[in-house]
Amino acid sequence: MLKVKNVHAKYGKLPVLRGVDLEIGEGQAVALVGRNGVGKSTTLRAIMGLMPKSDGTVIFNGEDISKVPGHRIPHRGIGYVPQGRGLFPNLTVYENLCIGLPGDPDAEMKDYVYTSFPRLEERSRQAAGTLSGGEQQMLAIARCLVMRPKLLILDEPTEGIMPSLVAQIRSEIKSINEKGVSILLVEQNIKMALRICSRLAIMEKGVVVHEGLSEEIRNQPELLKRYLGLTL
Repeated sequence: MLKVKNVHAKYGKLPVLRGVDLEIGEGQAVALVGRNGVGKSTTLRAIMGLMPKSDGTVIFNGEDISKVPGHRIPHRGIGYVPQGRGLFPNLTVYENLCIGLPGDPDAEMKDYVYTSFPRLEERSRQAAGTLSGGEQQMLAIARCLVMRPKLLILDEPTEGIMPSLVAQIRSEIKSINEKGVSILLVEQNIKMALRICSRLAIMEKGVVVHEGLSEEIRNQPELLKRYLGLTL
């Protein structure tokens, strides 16, 4: 479904991505993990056309989208929830849901979103900026879902969220994947990443240095210690 091949990117003259290779198959859930500053978020931005690439290609559903403008990529079937969530705080919950759509979500999709995230229906007329961090994250995910993505990309979806809502967000991401939507997840919480994703890709210094099944990586404490500086 998604193939990232030898992608390079830089901030000014500073190289950040040094040849990223990554692949997500249809229906798969893959976590991209690594220490801070290794290029995880930049990789997501490069996929979404929000970060200029100096080399490499991004193929989605057989189409080279490397040079597709960022504002057109969601219409290709990729939903993106960035760090900071990217909501419009002065618009209502419902108005945020409709961003990117030609009109209102259809009844089936509206029902699906509100069943998944009941708090959003309760607060549909409330300004998005008045929601809690967890509720804003739910809205950011729901805003992608109404576009019916084939792939959902999430950058640190549990960052700064109270523990009582982390479990619900984790459960919903897993449920979205089980319904057939592929997932690419950047997540500092390695235990959460292992619970959601069947495969992990580990980044170090702008490249993917190791990739494998979650269960295999879980059983390699020396690998986790070397690249992530942690033990489970």
